[in-house]
Formats: sequence, C-alpha cells, structure tokens
Amino acid sequence: MPAAIVTGSARGIGRAIALRFAADGYDVVLNYRTSEQAAEETASSVEERTDRAAVAVRADVSGDGAETLVDRAVDEFGGVDHVVNNAGIEEARPTADLPTADFDRVMDNNVNSAYAVSRAAAPHLRRSTAETPSITNLSSFVALVGYAEEAHYVASKAAILGLTKSLAVEFAPDVRVNAIAPGHIETDMTDQSRVAENEATVPLGRYGHVDEIADAAAYLRDASYVTGETLRVDGGVTLG
Repeated sequence: MPAAIVTGSARGIGRAIALRFAADGYDVVLNYRTSEQAAEETASSVEERTDRAAVAVRADVSGDGAETLVDRAVDEFGGVDHVVNNAGIEEARPTADLPTADFDRVMDNNVNSAYAVSRAAAPHLRRSTAETPSITNLSSFVALVGYAEEAHYVASKAAILGLTKSLAVEFAPDVRVNAIAPGHIETDMTDQSRVAENEATVPLGRYGHVDEIADAAAYLRDASYVTGETLRVDGGVTLG
C-alpha cells in the first residue's frame, strides 16, 4: 500500500494533510516532537475515518530524528511514496531583541528539518513504485512579501523556496519537489485578536481553512508534470 510521511502533523495544517492523504488511500506516518496526545488522537482519527493505518512517531526532525522517522516509515509500511515537510515554528520578535541563537533555532526547526527529512527519504522515494513520488514543503506567504518583526521566520520560509527549487532539479526525474505558501490560515494557534486586521488585507476577505491547504498538498502529490513550483494558497493576499 502507498505510504506518506507528514511532519509536524499532530494538529493544524499537518493534521489536515494527514487526514486527507489517508482519505485518498495512503497509510500515514505522523510526526510530533512534544504533542504526544494530539498526535495519538490524529492517528486514531485516521484509522476511525478511513481504512488506512497510521503511526505517530516522536522525533526532532531537524537532526538525527529525520533518519529515525524515515526508518520507522520503511519498517511499518515497506517504503515511502510521498513526504510533506510541515514541521516548523512561528514567532514574532523585533530583530533588535532577537539573539543569533534564536534565529538559528527557527532555521533549525523550519529549514533544517525539511532538508534532513528530504535527504533521508530520497533513496526510498527513488525506489517507490508510485507513478510520481514527491516531496512537498510548507513555506508561507510572508516569504514572498516580507513581514515586520518576523525576520527570522520570513528568512526560514524564503529558504524553503530555494531548497525546493534546488531539490527539484537535483532529484529529477525520479522525485518531484514543490512548495505551498499558505496565507492566513485558521488553526487552534490563531491569534484571534488579529483576525479582523488580517482579513482586511485579504482580497477574498477571510482566513483560509486547513482543509484548503490539504487540498493543495493532494494536488501537488498527484500533479505528475509539476516540479520546483510554489503554490500560493493565500486568498490573494500576496497580490497587493
């Protein structure tokens, strides 16, 4: 059976992507670092809602945990057909108050994790029997426009775009690599005090839903002639 890894999938966008992939017929390997209960609940939801299997793996995928995660996927399901690199953190802080160590921490979580998992999974993806094995990296609309007091986060998400293009060239023709740049997406972590202010900047006038990002991930998973692209799912916020 086909299998997919979705990092950072205990809740939010990662959870929605895992559920969508399972609904589409994929066994899924979930990943978390601290949210064990949420990850186990997501795994249970996968198995209750679909006829697919799910396993939750605790691993810090910015380092050696990437190999652990991929090895577990191979052990459980015999291989890897698709990877979604969603793990990451977001925080706002003025640059003047941001030590280099904290900048590095965000880069580790957001960029090194995508690189490490992609590197670990690549040999298995190349052996996949799927028609078009793929990697999808989660970036952000802020990588395209910049954002005040989030230089570290914006830099990490911009780096994802460069990583995506480079891996797309290097891994072709065996593995496709694309990115998604979500806009303002409603999750359990959304700062409700800023919703009205943010929605005023969105041409479609609302926050996106996590399922709309999952739809994009499913499209890129199956888009056999698309690689090296960034799909903006942002309600038009980057148009201005």
